[in-house]
Amino acid sequence: MSDIIQLLPDSIANQIAAGEVVQRPASAVKELLENAIDSGATNIQLIIKDGGRTLIQVIDNGCGMSDTDARLCFERHATSKIRKAEDLFAIRTMGFRGEALASIAAVARVELKTKTFDNELGSCVIIEGSDVKEQQPCQAPNGTSMSVKDLFFNIPARRNFLKSDNVEMGHIEEEFRRVALVNTNIGFTLYNNGKLLYKMDPSTLHERIAALFGNNYRQRLYPVEENTDIVKLKGYICKAEFAKKTRGEQYLFVNKRFIKNYYLNNAIEKAYADMLPEKNFPSYFIDLEVDPSRIDINIHPTKTEVKFLDEHAIYSILKAAAKKSLGQFTFGHELDFDPIDGLNEIPVNKDNYTPKAPNISINPNFNPFESQHRPEGSSKGSSGNTSHSTSKNNDWQRFFEITNENNTLNNPSQNIEIETTETVESKLFDDIPQNDNPAETTTNTIQIGRRFIVCEVQAGLLLINQQRATERIIYDRLMANDMKNHASQTLLFPINCNFSPSDSEILSEIDDEIKHFGFRIDKLGANNFVVSAAPADLGDENVQETLEQIISDYKSNLLQQSYTRPQSVALSLARRLSTKEGTVLQPQEMQSIVKQLFECAIPDQSPSGKRTMNIININELSEKLK
Repeated sequence: MSDIIQLLPDSIANQIAAGEVVQRPASAVKELLENAIDSGATNIQLIIKDGGRTLIQVIDNGCGMSDTDARLCFERHATSKIRKAEDLFAIRTMGFRGEALASIAAVARVELKTKTFDNELGSCVIIEGSDVKEQQPCQAPNGTSMSVKDLFFNIPARRNFLKSDNVEMGHIEEEFRRVALVNTNIGFTLYNNGKLLYKMDPSTLHERIAALFGNNYRQRLYPVEENTDIVKLKGYICKAEFAKKTRGEQYLFVNKRFIKNYYLNNAIEKAYADMLPEKNFPSYFIDLEVDPSRIDINIHPTKTEVKFLDEHAIYSILKAAAKKSLGQFTFGHELDFDPIDGLNEIPVNKDNYTPKAPNISINPNFNPFESQHRPEGSSKGSSGNTSHSTSKNNDWQRFFEITNENNTLNNPSQNIEIETTETVESKLFDDIPQNDNPAETTTNTIQIGRRFIVCEVQAGLLLINQQRATERIIYDRLMANDMKNHASQTLLFPINCNFSPSDSEILSEIDDEIKHFGFRIDKLGANNFVVSAAPADLGDENVQETLEQIISDYKSNLLQQSYTRPQSVALSLARRLSTKEGTVLQPQEMQSIVKQLFECAIPDQSPSGKRTMNIININELSEKLK
């Protein structure tokens, strides 16, 4: 039998390696930015076109390279960081494998211009798909400019699998934030399609966080710092009330390298025990300084996974430091020891003290937009140009006026079997007498755990999740008439809002949808906006936080590609304005929710596809009591 094993050509081997290192344009951005940092640069520019498909360019003012190094850096495993195996356990640089440039050059057209401080001329190298086209002297400033053009031009299948420009740009911005956050001694600039998104001078970590995520973060951060023999940690955690629905703003670094470590992430989340609502996650920005000999970063091509020799000890230290910060600053900053009017009226004898029940007015025409009870007469500022201030309930009914013709909304969730209202009702309520109003058969309603509405029906017990049910009600009403703008209330005092550059871009992108649902927003500066009107039933909800939630959900939905723009905004508002778990409901309010839920096209599913209700039949109840 003849020999069949042969060595692969370098070009093919490099393309195989590129599959591990360069998964999308953001992967190339990460590698190029890290190389620029290792060069000792104090200023780095990132230029992107068409989500990285057309151009990724990184310009730095670092040490530059000689003519020989400029050519050699594109060879596989060519590195200036390692001389012997022991060096792997003393790494303090970002890159060290010598794979990145070889992998990028294998799947793109690359142009390198570089010059050292002691040379008059620089060197220009042009490579296409691992094939060196030319190398010649050139005029260039000190430092290095690396241009990656037509990424995956020679691998059409990989190029076709790239997402839209907006999605790929979102990944690029995330890599940019991970690098820029912790390297505060370096100035960073980011251009997207010729537009300046970020321009940051060297600063403190606090200032860098504000520059990347918005000036409103200045008041949201608590410092965290701890020095031990095992680890030195420093950074910031966010106040509990600003927790997010996703883990997107959790940044953990080791020796200024972003890592993913769910075990250590859990340590910080545990520090917030009993402070966060269910399924909410804290934001944090923490850098751990650990002896390189006690960690192993050489376990994954992207170097985002790290093994720790003292992982359990670091877990305990991290958790304790976060708890200490929360305890120290939460109570120290928020307690007010000034005299309070009426303090002497508090009963001294606690045993004989009976608290008075709050005076909650019952509205028989319950508005599911009002997720929290508000004192009578309280409202946002409004002008005389709206009738909302004189008849809130009438406005609400007009705001939610729908007809049978447009009450045929399809659920936008993916991979969910959609059923008609008739199918749902026939399946869930076979034993319920049919009439024009199914809710009339469920007059006996109670609330359990401030979370569920329970109705007695002939089949047994109907269990309704109050938050998911009101999400469905509000979402259907918002989407009922796409051609008509919803009710808006002018604010007595316009609200100034500040966002990060990327969030400002998104807010401008969904401006039409935002206005359609009742907001009126004008741009004041690069990242500053003024809100002069909001949806009429937004109530006491914080306008800035509501807009932040809409933007955050839109970014998440954009990656999933499961919702249109109007659906994404409507879903965010429905979640924000729904009757939250923990809200006490009166019987009339529960009746109103049940009635309105069965008027929806898909009453048994929330807009995100979760179940809103379930029936526990008599047989199941009997089994429980055996």
